[in-house]
Amino acid sequence: MISTRTAWQIPRYGRPEILTPVTLPMPQPRATEVLIRIHASAVTRADGMMRKGEPLFARPFLGLRRPRNGLSGTGLSGEVIAIGDKVSRFATGDMVFGEAGMRFGANASHICLDEEGVLMLKPETLSHQDAAVLCDGVLTSWHYLHNLGQVQKGHRVLILGGAGSLGSAAVQIAAAMGADVTATCSARNAGFVASLGATRVINYATEEALQPGVGYDVIFDTLGVASFSAAKPALADAGCYLCPVLTLRRLPAILLSGLVGRKRALFAPVGLEKPQQLRAMLSEILTQIDQDRLATVMDRIYPLSDLVEAHAYVEAGHKRGNVVVV
Repeated sequence: MISTRTAWQIPRYGRPEILTPVTLPMPQPRATEVLIRIHASAVTRADGMMRKGEPLFARPFLGLRRPRNGLSGTGLSGEVIAIGDKVSRFATGDMVFGEAGMRFGANASHICLDEEGVLMLKPETLSHQDAAVLCDGVLTSWHYLHNLGQVQKGHRVLILGGAGSLGSAAVQIAAAMGADVTATCSARNAGFVASLGATRVINYATEEALQPGVGYDVIFDTLGVASFSAAKPALADAGCYLCPVLTLRRLPAILLSGLVGRKRALFAPVGLEKPQQLRAMLSEILTQIDQDRLATVMDRIYPLSDLVEAHAYVEAGHKRGNVVVV
């Protein structure tokens, strides 16, 4: 077995150009760990925020001056090439997908992960590129729409940012749940978002989506482009505003939204759920994919050596669906 691996380091917070390729010793799996040869890994908006150290109040957890763990990437798919002596869920040769979580380091050639973490067998019908992104936009959108928003058949749902990683998944998920879906996007993405299941598409550059009195049961702000106060007039009486992007400006609205009236602002990071709960959600997602009710959307595939370019493209904010490196 080779003795080294390639990875990408974040020596300090900053722009994509600070990402640095490094050669590291090959990790050896501990008793309950598996060593994975990575075939594809995701490049996400959240990865970019971690690289920049945003939001600032997260730095005590990430690292004050640079990321404490120092490596880039969370979502991945690949092949198990070695296992610890107490591993029971996986075997050498298994194709798997999952996420590194707060350990980071998925934008690499190899990684060691615990078998009881967010790690699943990859279906043969799913490519490594598609599997690598399931733990980002798809899982987050599933969590927010199913668990928090509790979307039901006939609900009116507005997706703010319908063309990105979260949005392209959210439109499909809400439509499959029987909701009447409206989504915002640029003019060039209107046909694409409609093809995902949106019954109405709003060009955010020319039309205001948050019209008072519209009566949305759920508003899912995938990008953090609005606020609860702005969304509230467009919500139904017991409607909820969901946003996975937490800032200090949003925190008071989340804490106080349930005190007056029935409209609510809800936030619950998917990453704080227990691994077994996340694996259960991923199993439901795989069922939806198998039933052709949900599909990942791939925008660009870069070589791992072009991670800086991939980060710059994601940061520009115009991607359609997902970006991976292989």
